[in-house]
Amino acid sequence: MKRFVFWLFMIINCVTGAAIGGDLKPFVSDGCSSFPDGTLKQRTLWLQCCIEHDKSYWLGGAYEQKLRADEDLKACVAKVGGAVLAQLMHSGVRVGGAPWLPTTFRWGYGWPYPRGYKELTEEEIAEAGKLNNRETTVEEAK
Repeated sequence: MKRFVFWLFMIINCVTGAAIGGDLKPFVSDGCSSFPDGTLKQRTLWLQCCIEHDKSYWLGGAYEQKLRADEDLKACVAKVGGAVLAQLMHSGVRVGGAPWLPTTFRWGYGWPYPRGYKELTEEEIAEAGKLNNRETTVEEAK
């Protein structure tokens, strides 16, 4: 029964976007996470695509923002690595980037776990801008 209550609590927190205490951590990127950053000849060919994608994942936000971030990654990788590779990476982030997974590369990984899908407040967007040493606008975050 205790396990059931625990998992129910975790699911409700992820669905409603509730977070458990704490502030946004500074941005860090692991590149393309569990995927190569490029080819054997061009080792960082699509790395910049992954770093930009990580910026979106670090900050998190609503479900629609994750969809857009994943589509942006797919388009970026398609330009430099081709459509097949882009689709493969897109499939991976759609499944592996869910906010309820306790990974270092989940949606909203800059916030304490679990955050879920949650619209960013203006205060959170301002906090992100300070951590990036520049102003972040509401439009940029969305």
